[in-house]
Amino acid sequence: MYIIVLVIILIYLVLNGAFGSTIFTGSSEITKSSVDRQSLPAGSVNETEYYTDELGWINNQTKMEDGLKYFYRKTGVQPYVVIIDNVNGSYHPTESELDSYANALYDELFTDEAHLLFVFDEYDDSYMDRYVAGTQAKTVVDTEAADILLDYIDRNYYDSNLTDEEFFSNSFRDAADRIMTVTKSPWISAMTTIGVVFGVVILIILLFVWWRHAKNQKNLEAKQTEEMLNTPLEKFDDVEIEELAKKYQDNPSDHQDEQKE
Repeated sequence: MYIIVLVIILIYLVLNGAFGSTIFTGSSEITKSSVDRQSLPAGSVNETEYYTDELGWINNQTKMEDGLKYFYRKTGVQPYVVIIDNVNGSYHPTESELDSYANALYDELFTDEAHLLFVFDEYDDSYMDRYVAGTQAKTVVDTEAADILLDYIDRNYYDSNLTDEEFFSNSFRDAADRIMTVTKSPWISAMTTIGVVFGVVILIILLFVWWRHAKNQKNLEAKQTEEMLNTPLEKFDDVEIEELAKKYQDNPSDHQDEQKE
């Protein structure tokens, strides 16, 4: 009964991440990374600034750039964020207009093909975003990787606890980690962890059974010895008395050892 309770408690703790492995991450809406990507080699990027803020959102440059630089270190692709509220004077640009704007801006800003330009256009509490990856950058930031970044942007945008700097910084940081790691199935991780837990439980059970058996055996021998010592000699027959005498008489080799001393 106690073992069953222990197993239930351990499984509950595992499922709730008590051992540092959370099964249900709550990130099912984030695109999974299915590709083992390699970062761009050093020297691929002609390093530039990391963002342009036309709306005055960013008050802490260090915090803003922290996640962007992390993305760069992790992938070898340097991101650049542009924050705007209009495209060529239009506060409600079409997707085509935003695409043209982003592509033209990439050629204007960079002299290499290893940048990732991210344009974030917000007006009247609604936003559009577009990315342009250089030819070399696309070997890391492919369509799937870009979708991962866009998913984190969308998730964090609605998190009211984040500052504007944290919104961008956290999104790029989290995206970099996911992009550069093949996403494992949460159920595979769960079964692996549960398997380890059951292994530990079985070991505990075996140790407990061994300990209980050893204790019972010791108690039984002690009881038999006590009963034997408390039993009058007349209760034993001649054969039993002779066997007891042989058992408890001194070993001749002991006497020889004493004489040698």
